[in-house]
Amino acid sequence: MRYREPGGRRGRQRERSFARRVGSDGADAFADKVESDKKADVRFDPAPGRVSLQVWAQEWLERRVIGESTRRNYEGFIQNHLVPRLGRKMLTGLARRDFEEFAKELHSSGAGLAVSTINDRLVMVAAMLEVAVVEKRIRHNPARGVRVLRAAPCAVDEDGIPTLGEVDLIAEHIASQYRLAVYLQSGTGQRPSEALAFSTECRRSGFVRVRWQVSAKAHRGDCHTSIVPLKHRTEGEYRDVPAAPFVEQEIDGHLSRWAPVPMAFTGLRGRRRRLEVFFSPRQRGKGVMPTASTFGYHFKKACVAAGVVDVDGMAKYTPGSLRHFFASTALANGVPIREVSRWLGHKSVKTTVDIYGHLVPEAWDRCRDTMQNAMRPATEGVEESVSAA
Repeated sequence: MRYREPGGRRGRQRERSFARRVGSDGADAFADKVESDKKADVRFDPAPGRVSLQVWAQEWLERRVIGESTRRNYEGFIQNHLVPRLGRKMLTGLARRDFEEFAKELHSSGAGLAVSTINDRLVMVAAMLEVAVVEKRIRHNPARGVRVLRAAPCAVDEDGIPTLGEVDLIAEHIASQYRLAVYLQSGTGQRPSEALAFSTECRRSGFVRVRWQVSAKAHRGDCHTSIVPLKHRTEGEYRDVPAAPFVEQEIDGHLSRWAPVPMAFTGLRGRRRRLEVFFSPRQRGKGVMPTASTFGYHFKKACVAAGVVDVDGMAKYTPGSLRHFFASTALANGVPIREVSRWLGHKSVKTTVDIYGHLVPEAWDRCRDTMQNAMRPATEGVEESVSAA
């Protein structure tokens, strides 16, 4: 259909095609909107929108009042992902389909970004274009509401869970300062970043209190928030996990060789805090906390040294496998899955059921008994009668 922008005969004539005539996104609805804008004397000058997304992103970022860490994250995403894909397009030429394809490409390209990170950056892009809408550079925000759907958690493969013997082998061969981290994970179900943030305040009588985790950027000398709140939790929240006597013994063994190191950091709310951490490096990189990546390197190295490898000679497990060991051992011995979920720090018990539900032996036994009683309830009695005869 052809239409003229507001402005009478001086309004610019445009042409647009539609897949259908009726419906909220059809030609008739669009024609009604154009006429409504004309009657309301709504004018829109497309000239301010003739600026590339690359230029606009830089201008938008310079105007933001945000922390340095957030600014670096945004700059990295813009330069490494947004600009190469859409940077040359003019604001007025951007469509929702561009951002849907962009999100799909990010998710499927193996760029190393988690779904939560991708969605967080898409929110940033939508906020960037919302400012362009407010400043009347574009009519609508094409990135608003574009998200990547989270896939349901995959059930853990039983072959991906180490045996007790393998856990002990890894603990024996890993760098001695990380031995305790192996047992904090396998004995209390902590994530690698949580175990590395273990401090004197975590140790309680008969349990451990998990309150902090190490930031992925803690290895950087300019990182001011090296210790951050737990995943899915706000600052101040924590979870308590029962600690078996052998975990207490491993903590004592670690303290007999290394004293806790005082460490000051700035919380997300700007408050200065102090912890006496167990895993701060003693010799090189003083003051810099080891990250999950650091621990992962030593973990894989220990697997190879211990012979815990696959057919290609690569490490058979990852640090996350130790959490699987904790969960599967607890569930196999009758610990309620709701309790295990709480100790693991899952956002919902549904996540725990999706990952570990098939490892609950009582459920399997219950199912077998139920189906047997429902479909062959008299089989056993008939056999006994025949034997007696």
